[in-house]
Amino acid sequence: MLKQKKIYNRTPLLFAALSFLCIFFFILDILFGSVSIPLTELTQALWGKNTNSTFYEIIINFRIPKALTAMLAGASLAVAGLLMQTLFRNPLAGPDVLGVSAGAGLGVALFVMAGSLLPLSISGNGWGLVASAITGGIGILLIMLAVSFKIRNSISLLIIGIMFGSMAGALISVIQNYSNPDALKLFVVWTMGSLSAVSWAYMQILAPLVLLGLLLALLIQKQLNGLLLGEHYARGLGISITQIRILIIIATGLLAGAVTAFTGPIAFIGVAVPHLARGLFRSSNHQLIIPASILCGAILLLICDIITQISIYTIPINAISALFGAPLIIWIIIKKK
Repeated sequence: MLKQKKIYNRTPLLFAALSFLCIFFFILDILFGSVSIPLTELTQALWGKNTNSTFYEIIINFRIPKALTAMLAGASLAVAGLLMQTLFRNPLAGPDVLGVSAGAGLGVALFVMAGSLLPLSISGNGWGLVASAITGGIGILLIMLAVSFKIRNSISLLIIGIMFGSMAGALISVIQNYSNPDALKLFVVWTMGSLSAVSWAYMQILAPLVLLGLLLALLIQKQLNGLLLGEHYARGLGISITQIRILIIIATGLLAGAVTAFTGPIAFIGVAVPHLARGLFRSSNHQLIIPASILCGAILLLICDIITQISIYTIPINAISALFGAPLIIWIIIKKK
């Protein structure tokens, strides 16, 4: 009882610290880059002063959308990973286990393959890549929703999701063999992940989808706590397993699908961050861990983006996130034996 009280006493301090770090790294992400920006220029740009300066254009039209994208993507992938780990009761489950990310990749691969028959202005169009990724992700999501009505066992659903992802990956490999070099290069660049491709026009679609997914996750946090006890106990508490499973799949599809469509696949954030949040708060209560995962995911991806900007050579965001996430996952496996 005393231990639980101690945990809750430190909770406000942890949330305050995480909020401060999120704001701090958000500002750093705006200031650092190929062109260093003085803090005074940032404050003037935010207040609408010196609107004709080059710094103003960089801050408003490039740096701020990219930093916001990092926050939204980190929060989305972290919460999607938490939902998957809760649903399948598997500490190594991530947002890609339902095959949504693979479906988005397949949609982009098909679009890029069609690009060998279309003019470059069409095949290289950013909206075309986004639309194809969303279509592919929704396609796999609808299939998984249909399967969830038939399959009652969560582990079986997990295996089916992995199989769909494997089939999508196999189809992508086949498509790559028939792609011309220009189309193949476009697809490879997309798979590396990029936060800088999201403009204000894209943000008008990305932000509502992410916020809707996060809101849905927050609304079902009590049912998620029931699932931690097992499906039999959850049924005893009056929780509809089929209903909560469908809501989790929809929320994960919105979060992981939207981020993958606009930024490309970003690895390890969804698997690693929920464990980081649980370790910080020493709790599995979703009323704490969901907000904590949102903040931790945003902070971690902001740090990854800062590293990509201050490095001498351009490094894909996927590589930096893997360097952070992979050691944490290895540590989890060793600790859990």
